[in-house]
Amino acid sequence: MEREPLSIGELARISGLTVSALRFYDRNRILVPAWVDAHTGYRWYTADQVRAARLVAGLRRVGMPLAGITAAVRAEPAVVRALLDAHLRRLEDGLADARRELSRIRALLDHEETVMTTRISLPRTDLAAAFGAVRFAVGADPELPQLATVLIDVDVDTVTLVATDRHRMAVAGAAATVTGPPVRVPVPVELADRLRELLTSATAGAATLTVSADGLTLAVGDAEVTGRTVEVDYPDHRRLVGAVTTSRSATVRVDALRAALTGAPTVVREHDGVRYDVTVLSVDDRGAVAVVGDEPADGAALRVGVNREFLLDALDAGDRGQLVLELDGPITPLLVRRPDDERTFSLLMPIKL
Repeated sequence: MEREPLSIGELARISGLTVSALRFYDRNRILVPAWVDAHTGYRWYTADQVRAARLVAGLRRVGMPLAGITAAVRAEPAVVRALLDAHLRRLEDGLADARRELSRIRALLDHEETVMTTRISLPRTDLAAAFGAVRFAVGADPELPQLATVLIDVDVDTVTLVATDRHRMAVAGAAATVTGPPVRVPVPVELADRLRELLTSATAGAATLTVSADGLTLAVGDAEVTGRTVEVDYPDHRRLVGAVTTSRSATVRVDALRAALTGAPTVVREHDGVRYDVTVLSVDDRGAVAVVGDEPADGAALRVGVNREFLLDALDAGDRGQLVLELDGPITPLLVRRPDDERTFSLLMPIKL
């Protein structure tokens, strides 16, 4: 006796597949109906297709890829068993990988729960000098409140302070003894000034800076300053500095360069209605520095235009009798470095001449 054909809904109930899944496998030529009514579009299946539908449903539940399902539907039982064995090995390998990754995540969480505090110890004068070297570059634009901060970036053995207003950046680093994980926290400029005041007013004692989820504490001797850090998206100073190229450098006496800047020709520029003086520096291939006007450079000299007041600030912050100027041309930043300290420098953005 010939069996009645099965509608798509009946096959769905018998096999465990949904109607939409059966339509999908039809479109992909994996489980094609025995026939389709030309007038209604109804799909009809034979009883012989129930086994194939149940096989597809089972393989789908265990995550068999579509290519594997296609091969299994059309293969002999021995081939299907081989496909199942291969898929089981993939699942076991994936489970082992997942267990290892979960173990690493749990270890990370355990570490964060047990080590929530970073403690930094260093000479009081070194940390005071670092704050003094970056303070001039703190931003004051009310539309960029994240820049009205000083970034404290702590690595395994170094504390680095960073300040920027987008037109200039100051970076100052100092060796330190660090206990706890690396940390990167911006502090409001008001708190930074209080920290610096404690460091400069104290007469003895090392500085101990403690950063935790609750905030920041600086202790020098019996005195302390405590405050909150802020959660803002601070620029990645490492990426910005790493992108700067220089091809020429010159060592300058700070007092001589300051004297040269006094009364030297400047180029006047205007931005957002504010006029400011631009100093044009040139460095020749022998490392000689000159303050020049807006005329083209002579010979092989490289030139760069920078805000005059910003340059004077950078010279003061350098806190050395001699500083090193590094540049690469008129469209790259000017670096102002200490000759004896690679971790502390200023970066001045160029101004188009």
